[in-house]
Amino acid sequence: MNMKDIERKLRHVGYKQAKLYFFCNLIALMIITAYILLMKSPTILTILPEGGDSRRQMYMIFALTLFGCVVFTIYSASLFFRKKTRQIGILMALGASKKQLIPGVFREVLTLSSLSSLAGMLAGIPLIYFLWNSFQLLVESSEMTLHLDYTALFLSGLFILLVIVISCFTANYYLSRTNIIDVIQEEHRNEPVKKLGKWCGPLGLLLILIGAILGYSAPEIWLNIFHRYPSAFVNIFYAPVFVGLYLVMLHTVVHGWHFDRKNPYHNIISRSMMKFQGKQTVNNLLVSTVLIAGACFAIFYIPMLATGQLVSVSGWEFDYMYDYRLDQTVPSQTEIEKLAASHNLKLKDWKEIPYITLAQDGETQVEEEDQSFHYEYQQLLEETKYVSETAFNQLTGQTLDILSGTFRLITDKDDNAAMYAKRSDSVLTNMNTRKTLSVTYEGLAYFSMLTGKVPYYILDDKDYAEISQGLSSDWMGSAHFFNADGEDIYAFADEFFHTFVKSFGPECEYPAYYDRVNKIAANEHGEIYWGDTDDMTKISLSMPDTSDFRAYWAFMPKFRSLNMNDFMNTFAVYLMTFLFIFIVCVTTACVICYTRCQTIAINNRYIFDDLKRLGASPAFSNREVRIQCKRVYHTPAVVGMTMMFLLYFMIMYANDGRISIPELAGMAACAFVLVLIMLLIYLVYRKTVTIMRRELNLI
Repeated sequence: MNMKDIERKLRHVGYKQAKLYFFCNLIALMIITAYILLMKSPTILTILPEGGDSRRQMYMIFALTLFGCVVFTIYSASLFFRKKTRQIGILMALGASKKQLIPGVFREVLTLSSLSSLAGMLAGIPLIYFLWNSFQLLVESSEMTLHLDYTALFLSGLFILLVIVISCFTANYYLSRTNIIDVIQEEHRNEPVKKLGKWCGPLGLLLILIGAILGYSAPEIWLNIFHRYPSAFVNIFYAPVFVGLYLVMLHTVVHGWHFDRKNPYHNIISRSMMKFQGKQTVNNLLVSTVLIAGACFAIFYIPMLATGQLVSVSGWEFDYMYDYRLDQTVPSQTEIEKLAASHNLKLKDWKEIPYITLAQDGETQVEEEDQSFHYEYQQLLEETKYVSETAFNQLTGQTLDILSGTFRLITDKDDNAAMYAKRSDSVLTNMNTRKTLSVTYEGLAYFSMLTGKVPYYILDDKDYAEISQGLSSDWMGSAHFFNADGEDIYAFADEFFHTFVKSFGPECEYPAYYDRVNKIAANEHGEIYWGDTDDMTKISLSMPDTSDFRAYWAFMPKFRSLNMNDFMNTFAVYLMTFLFIFIVCVTTACVICYTRCQTIAINNRYIFDDLKRLGASPAFSNREVRIQCKRVYHTPAVVGMTMMFLLYFMIMYANDGRISIPELAGMAACAFVLVLIMLLIYLVYRKTVTIMRRELNLI
């Protein structure tokens, strides 16, 4: 038998470690490739607006996933070579020189790393197609057709290169060892962490809270102090979160969170096993926690959006509401009733109010070339809509008395107009005659169906009549309301919606955030309005079923049955994107936890064998296995989910200084989702325990 035969036999003995290393790399590359293809997909980039919160959230979670996969790859390479060193030590003891060992070791490393990485990259393509198409079976939307940009695989190639470099570097590190006995015993060498006092756990929780508050508040503080857009540098204020997480994981490994004073040696075996491999355990728990937190951040988007939509729509005063400019010809009441009759539906409670669109003044943000900005007063700042007090009272049945020279903002009971509307004294301008009216802000009026991206206000009848004189039809409008007499019919709402859209001309082909007043002001200053050059303002009347059109069209009607039934189709791409991100993050976290439990079983097999020889019952050994696995799965799940739930709650409160009813309902839905996630992780934990017991011959 020559040296190559011995190497072959030793590799065969260690095939389990090679298989685990192959599996880890494959999973990491599959997850990263699928995420990159999703992130660079034209389907996603078309729907998620550039610079919007949704796209930033997707990128942020990708950074967390990438961080987790990199750490996971480093860990799997280190674990593989810790086992490989025994084979290297045996060959060195038989007289093999390092020069003789280098070709075989690097050949095996390069083969395993390359094949597993390529297999993972190729597996990422069917993974994204499978998950996406599975969800597509539930919705009917042309926007759900998945288009992939395969040039994004270049980024996966960079990750493959990183995996190979890490594996070669790790191989070289272990080959540089000189003491044969140390090399042979490397796999049994412990890696305890520095033992800190029990204060590290509470301090870690405090640092997590401080870091979350600082990180979230830093951009706004930066804006207010320096009047400059914050750079990526401000994210450093989130650093205390990661320090706190490390301390919490360290406390979990070293001390645990339950201490029995009457029986201090309770669970001493399981606690000692975790402490003796503390560095590996802490790193794994930290990465898993970050990934689970990222998964929760992604999945919370769905219940918050769905619950907010449900609560908002259920609070509407009428089943139907639509508005239009007076220069447009839309279906009349008679035509609408005739269309409803074709669906065996009767309509009732018809209401109609006129409105006018005026310019409102205010402070605008002017950007400098060095990314700083300052504020300037602008009389023609934005367009807003106004109704007279009589029209509002006739619509709502209220008896508001708006004094001359004052105005009120119309909002819903949760005050969702807060983010769009100005709440201070204003100067209003007629865009045709340029006549102005100075008004004093007097508070709020409530009617949810007149709450939108372009705010509605109420004026005194005399002020309304005075400022509206000379307005052309494109600056005047009419809003209509009615109910279904009996049970509403979706087919009517859908047909009426498409008929309504077709009645508009191309001059109304713009989103709600396209501001005509701002455009006129920019053109009068010799500037080009950003909305005339930006793709974000391009929507088409010929595509009324797209999510952009349904979410942003300036004259999008409010039909209760349409909004309730078409929610999935309208937001399908958003929902699928964040559901996919959730699946990726949770899968990666579970794989890391599973790998860690496998490591515990492999590294501590001799401990369980010794326990058996000392007379420990199978029930005792099984209990120790469950305790080990429970800490690996339980701690990241509880910390990650709790941290993200509290962070989300803080964000909801910080937005406007309160928690509205829709937000409260959304957080309750998020809590229910957390229960489902915990159940999923528990099932994976139970399966892992069964596999470990089988490998340790405890079954």
